[in-house]
Amino acid sequence: MRDLAPRLAQLKSKSLYRQRLTLDSPQDTHVIIDGQRLISFCSNDYLGLANHPAVIDAFKQGAQQYGVGSGASHLVSGHSHAHHELEAALAAFVGHPRALLFSSGYIANLAVQTTLAARHDVIYQDRLNHASLIDAAQLSKASLQRYAHLDSVALTKRLDDSEISDDKNSLIVSDGVFSMDGDIAPLPELVSIAKRHRSLLIIDDAHGIGVLGKNGRGSLEHFNINHSDEIILVGTLGKAFGTFGAFVAASEDIIETLIQKGRSYIYTTALPPAVACATLASLKIIQQYNARREKLAELIVYFKTGAAQIQLPLMPSTTAIQPLLIGDAAQALSMSQALREQGFLIAAIRPPTVAEGSARLRITLSANHCYEDIDALLVALSKLIAR
Repeated sequence: MRDLAPRLAQLKSKSLYRQRLTLDSPQDTHVIIDGQRLISFCSNDYLGLANHPAVIDAFKQGAQQYGVGSGASHLVSGHSHAHHELEAALAAFVGHPRALLFSSGYIANLAVQTTLAARHDVIYQDRLNHASLIDAAQLSKASLQRYAHLDSVALTKRLDDSEISDDKNSLIVSDGVFSMDGDIAPLPELVSIAKRHRSLLIIDDAHGIGVLGKNGRGSLEHFNINHSDEIILVGTLGKAFGTFGAFVAASEDIIETLIQKGRSYIYTTALPPAVACATLASLKIIQQYNARREKLAELIVYFKTGAAQIQLPLMPSTTAIQPLLIGDAAQALSMSQALREQGFLIAAIRPPTVAEGSARLRITLSANHCYEDIDALLVALSKLIAR
């Protein structure tokens, strides 16, 4: 085997080496990392539900009823009533006929594309899609074509130029909210293009579900798009829901096909039932209370207004993901470390997660933040930018 040490040394020399932080407290806006108290602006816990008492209580009750582990895959003996109830509740929530639980969003994306696309099919993906979407397309062995970010004209041209026969399928795949940029896909245009070209449309709404839309149903509701058999929705539960896992919502036939043929569903141990119980509790909070979404929306506007006043080079985003473009990886890492010394936890996002020359501080907001947290962050950022 090749010596890996030089490769690791090269990553360090380019400021691309990644190091894990050790969390010593519950996930929240105020955390303890390696013994240091910090205000966190880098979690995806958008609604502040990861440490919510009702969600914790539901998890405890679920563990008492079902134990800690599921013990097997869903198709052997790991599918509990809690899983079944959560799938039905999620389907009703997003307005799709069926929903299917997965252990993670990555696993869900692998299942969808590798099951529904074959060697002679074509998958069209936004160039800035999440890595799991790109990996899934490559594993499917279908032809992968990537179009310019948010560019519906470029996508249409690729489809028009392709020769898709009746025995071949085409899939259009996009994030709903892009995790590193925070912008939203042009879903009405994608729906129209998919219908015109008889393509399946797969939307990974990991960062939109629970947050966007009048009722928190995500990016599709944000654009008032209802279910159709040509739309497949992938949602994760470890972000706005505050728990863990993922789901796919789609037509009856697609869900049944995933159950029968989806390798990353069939051969994976089921999500612990206690997590399903906790997620049911967080779903109820999302459905019954709009206050958390409303506060998050207010905080986003407050932060963007303050950032504009001090001329922070924020990327264009109206979501809870507010990237501060730095460019140089070493500088982004240095600024992240300087912020930590001032009591703030903000991750430096560097290549290959983002393109060369586009390293950034990925600032994420939560409904659990207060205005004083944001004021303090803006002061710290203004000092760094002024250097």
